[in-house]
Amino acid sequence: MPHESAVYTHGHHESVLRSHTWRTAANSAAYLLDSLKPHMKVLDIGCGPGTITADLAALVPDGSVTGLEHAPDVLSQARAVAAERGLTNVHFAVGDVHHLDYPDDSFCVVHAHQVLQHVGDPVQALREMRRVTKPGGIVAVRDGDYATMTWHPAVPGMDEWLDLYRRVARANGGEPDAGRRLRSWALEAGFAPADVTCTASAWCYSTDEERAWWSGLWADRTLTPAYARRAIEGGHATQAELEAISAAWREWGTREDGWFGVLHGEILCRV
Repeated sequence: MPHESAVYTHGHHESVLRSHTWRTAANSAAYLLDSLKPHMKVLDIGCGPGTITADLAALVPDGSVTGLEHAPDVLSQARAVAAERGLTNVHFAVGDVHHLDYPDDSFCVVHAHQVLQHVGDPVQALREMRRVTKPGGIVAVRDGDYATMTWHPAVPGMDEWLDLYRRVARANGGEPDAGRRLRSWALEAGFAPADVTCTASAWCYSTDEERAWWSGLWADRTLTPAYARRAIEGGHATQAELEAISAAWREWGTREDGWFGVLHGEILCRV
């Protein structure tokens, strides 16, 4: 069985976790929530700092949630989030989505948010997610699609940021335009076409506070050691080019007419 072969492009710098801890079930998994029942047993793959995981646990009070993460260091933060909320039906584990260490038919729902864009074999990941889901259960996946990201105004350097990110992500073994591919991957993984429901939703940043937050985290993220090293050592950019992209993000963030949209693909797959 294959194991993870891709490199997580973002790393776990503070600027990355700043984004991840903003995520909630409401703003990142709304397409799934109507399917949840209080008794369900849920596996949340790629749980990161655990904010979505904790929300899911609160929605299945008579069930349980397991948060699974490939990078163990971030799980201390996830456990702290669950403890702060007084949740007793959630726990966390380290694992690889390509080879889940659970028996067949273990969970009612298997959820992954912004995971498949970063893995080496998304079809194998979906096969594993399907395997550990009970008959009648749901595999739920949401991923961004970088090529569809759009913004205003057209600050010089922003196009360069998007082109660079997509090249670095693919060099790391991922697929940054995953959102549009989710249905295709699900069918290849063995789901019947009639059992795959597709939707799309977006994040939008336009207020002064939202622009400052979104632009600041990407300005910082562009210069983090993990990303900068991969960009430079891979021959994709120079340090000066990274600094120019970071400055472009900060300039965009100051524009009163600034607007940024992030489209996501979503699938609910019935097992």
